Amino acid sequence: MKKRIGSYPRVCVEGGGRTVVSQAGGVLLVETIRKAGLDQAISAALTPWRKPRAVHDPGKVLLDVALAVALGGDCLADVGMLRSEPAVFGAVASDPTVSRLIDTLATAGPKALSAIRTARAQARERVWKLAGVAAPDAGGQVIVDLDGVLVLAHSEKQDATATWKKTFGHHPLMGFVDHGPGGSGEPVAGLLRPGNAGSNTAADHVKIAELALAQLPKKYRRGRQTLIRTDSGGGTHEFVAWLAKRGRWLSYSVGMTISEAIHQAVLRVPASAWTVAVEPGGKIRDGAWVAELDGDVLKGWPKGMRLIIRKERPHPGAQLRFTDADGLRLTAFATNTTDMPIAALELRHRQRARAEDRIRAARATGLRNLPLHDTAQNQIWLEIVQIALDLLAWMPTLALTGKTRRWEPRRLRLRLFSAAAQIVTTARRRHLRFAGHWPWTDVITDALARLETLPNPG
Repeated sequence: MKKRIGSYPRVCVEGGGRTVVSQAGGVLLVETIRKAGLDQAISAALTPWRKPRAVHDPGKVLLDVALAVALGGDCLADVGMLRSEPAVFGAVASDPTVSRLIDTLATAGPKALSAIRTARAQARERVWKLAGVAAPDAGGQVIVDLDGVLVLAHSEKQDATATWKKTFGHHPLMGFVDHGPGGSGEPVAGLLRPGNAGSNTAADHVKIAELALAQLPKKYRRGRQTLIRTDSGGGTHEFVAWLAKRGRWLSYSVGMTISEAIHQAVLRVPASAWTVAVEPGGKIRDGAWVAELDGDVLKGWPKGMRLIIRKERPHPGAQLRFTDADGLRLTAFATNTTDMPIAALELRHRQRARAEDRIRAARATGLRNLPLHDTAQNQIWLEIVQIALDLLAWMPTLALTGKTRRWEPRRLRLRLFSAAAQIVTTARRRHLRFAGHWPWTDVITDALARLETLPNPG
């Protein structure tokens, strides 16, 4: 009888292996960069900041940091994981070179940010064309969700202050394009703000909306085919007026605070005016009803605005608020869409909750904390995080199908990016040979095959 040595086999460990590539699944992101033309676009955009005899291209350096963040890194030094695999990621700059570039771009301020954002917009338009029916605009409308994020700081950083949740850190505003139920979403704007920045500051909402629209293909930067969706932080007179301004003509669906006037108007709504709320597919939502308000509650708001109320039985254990009525939770939103039933409009607005999924993905992709000290440096970091999130959204859009398109960053890293492979050189070409026993090798190879069929840029 053999002596038991534990639940797991014992192995001898030694270093010195040369033909094995760790994080080999990251080649999916590399190929996505190549097919999107993002490397060429950022390289051209950052040319003004390249020194005459510099060895490393600033665009490549910035993309390397974004790749490291997409693979799970949370600081500049994590680019070292790419530096150890030159066969897959090429030549990677040293840590001091990376730090100097971030400082240089931070010093350049708005010019550098504008250059990076312009390159992202160019690549985004190309990706949407390549994606075809999987693109977020395939249905003829683009939905942009705006929401705030609290980013905690555990040390003294510039503009880190007390937040409205009694924590300490920053309060950036983010914008995400919704990919619908069949996909995830991609960031289109990030505005770094102090921790004490307001949740309903109209000027900040206007700024983030402008940044988000600039990231969209030109035909979606104005007109009803673009829907701006926010929580009650966007339900201000100034922001709604900006959205509805003549010549801009954007569609909107913004949450509204239940004021005393709205509360009294709800109490006067007859029972026959309430319509049952619905779920996707037309199924009735149990215990929820919607109605439209008109009259005095719309005075002072832009022409054409509709105010829709939902009442719903609260979840077990939930506490009612002063603005609730008859034991039912009340919520409200405003929209200027006229060609849909109010139940469908309420469902569309409720699906804004997918923005919370995008925020969770952002926290798992470099936005859990801001690693640098100065605000200008952290704004560059926020752009890097958005590039990483772009790649994590574009790769599934272009290369994955079915349920795998909805995998969030943590699952992509665990199942695809962390896969190891053997590098083999044959006929002067390098090949990555993934392990046949890895459960998701077929997903990786099929995705790479789909990327291979896409046309190269230019």
